[in-house]
Amino acid sequence: MAPAQRCSICRQTFFCGRGHVYSRKHQRQLKVALERLLPQVEAARKATRAAQVERYVPEHERCCWCLCCGCEVRKHLSHGNLTVLYGGLLEHLASPEHKKATNKFWWENKAEFQMKEKFLISPQDYARFKKSMVKSLDSYEEKEDEVIKEMAAQIREVEHSRQEVVRSVLEVGTSSASLASVCLFSQVASASQQPSYLDLPPAPELDWMETGQPLTFIGHQDTPGVGNIHSGATPPWMVQDEEYSSGNQQIGPSYEEFLKEKEKQKLKKLPPDRVGANFDHSSSTGAGWLPSFGRVWNNGRRWQSRHQFKTEAAARNKQHPRKKG
Repeated sequence: MAPAQRCSICRQTFFCGRGHVYSRKHQRQLKVALERLLPQVEAARKATRAAQVERYVPEHERCCWCLCCGCEVRKHLSHGNLTVLYGGLLEHLASPEHKKATNKFWWENKAEFQMKEKFLISPQDYARFKKSMVKSLDSYEEKEDEVIKEMAAQIREVEHSRQEVVRSVLEVGTSSASLASVCLFSQVASASQQPSYLDLPPAPELDWMETGQPLTFIGHQDTPGVGNIHSGATPPWMVQDEEYSSGNQQIGPSYEEFLKEKEKQKLKKLPPDRVGANFDHSSSTGAGWLPSFGRVWNNGRRWQSRHQFKTEAAARNKQHPRKKG
């Protein structure tokens, strides 16, 4: 029996030796795994023609799993606030270590020989990518400089407009101040020439009862003995009512009512068809309300109750003898 071996593609242990890599299941799983990695390699291969440079974002820290090397590889290459797309993956695919691991992986898993070149980057392609990366970085810096210059021009334009607004406001303020001073001087001069109001005779008081006036005087509305807020009296909204003036008034139900209501709530939880549910506990009862049936309420032995019952029955018979037919 062959020793146990572990297959990383199928993720299981097998005991059939090298024959496992030729099985249909292994080849199917191998094809699925390679097709999962192939789109990322193809996108990186397209980047060798024209490198793309973007501003760094946290999403550029993503990694991909290299099936041949069995390790994680950074997909993009970041430095500072700039990121070269697929730079890290291309660097790994063009390395001698990846080429050696790919040859070993293809030999151990018996993959298709034609697909091996799709997962390798030649040194010539990687050198072309580096030249394209340098050009892309230069063009990106030029674009950034142009953007900075445009932003600086906008800032200068906004600052210039702000200064113009401030200058116009100051000019309007100085002109209005001079105009106000001239108006004030003219008002003082005219006031000195007009007669004083102290020398004028007092205005006659109007008689409200005089006929021909549009208003009607209805008399004073003061209530005798009661002041108002103008005479220093307490406002009506601060005067306490007589029914609330005493502090002994009880608020809410009394303690007895509370106990009665509590007892009613307890009785509601009991079954309504129970014995004695309709009994009126408030009704008055005498001492002989209990029925007489065999002296079960007496103390003592049963034979004593039986003899006592027979004695009372004989006494009743003597008092009311039965008529014999």
